[in-house]
Amino acid sequence: MRILQVRVDECSMDEALSQASQWLAAYPEQAPMKQIVTLNPEGVMLAIQDATFRNVIEKAALVTADGNGILWAAERYGIKGVQRLTGIDLMQRLCQLAAEKNWPIFLLGAQPGVAAAAGEKLQQQYPGLRIAGTENGYFRDREDQVIATIRQAQPALLFAGLGMPFQEKWLAQNAHQLGAAVAMGVGGSFDVLCGNLKRAPQFIQKLRLEWLYRLVQQPSRWRRYLALPRFMAAVRQDAKRTFKIS
Repeated sequence: MRILQVRVDECSMDEALSQASQWLAAYPEQAPMKQIVTLNPEGVMLAIQDATFRNVIEKAALVTADGNGILWAAERYGIKGVQRLTGIDLMQRLCQLAAEKNWPIFLLGAQPGVAAAAGEKLQQQYPGLRIAGTENGYFRDREDQVIATIRQAQPALLFAGLGMPFQEKWLAQNAHQLGAAVAMGVGGSFDVLCGNLKRAPQFIQKLRLEWLYRLVQQPSRWRRYLALPRFMAAVRQDAKRTFKIS
């Protein structure tokens, strides 16, 4: 489907895991790396303004509906039954699969020590999970070294918590050098996993107010949430035009 002309795939968790399993089964011979993008309303608005980011989305192996705003938008276009597939949920299910199949993972991003702490939490949650390596997200002055470290580790799965859209563009730009089978940007998921941030309770998620819960925890992000009303206004206008044309 298209939300404001930006690609979002209609995909369930089971379908995403099935597809990822096929890619991972070919590890380490598979080339090139398969990239998963989890897209929320802010990401859609960024893609409209950033041609490079939009091109990454178009070329990605899978683009999931991360954010209740995407589900709301799909309904405005008359598309029913779209399932929300967040980065952290998909990451955790992929880690479960990796533990079962003995596929190593690499965690890249966040403040120093956070990725390592998140890795420990994941190993506690999924016994047998192999952590091929971790690196913090502050590597601009040693980028070649970090790329070489990841390539040497040969992770089946690479999770990058570098913030959207930088993480998606960086993964796409360096896909042929990283040596991973599957890579995905996961934003602030490492901080959630290691307890620095709390995820909204299920009832708040069902009310589609997870963004507000996050904003209360991180009020400094308020400017980023201005994209949401702009997104909603643009979708309403575009949906009306779409139905009028059809």
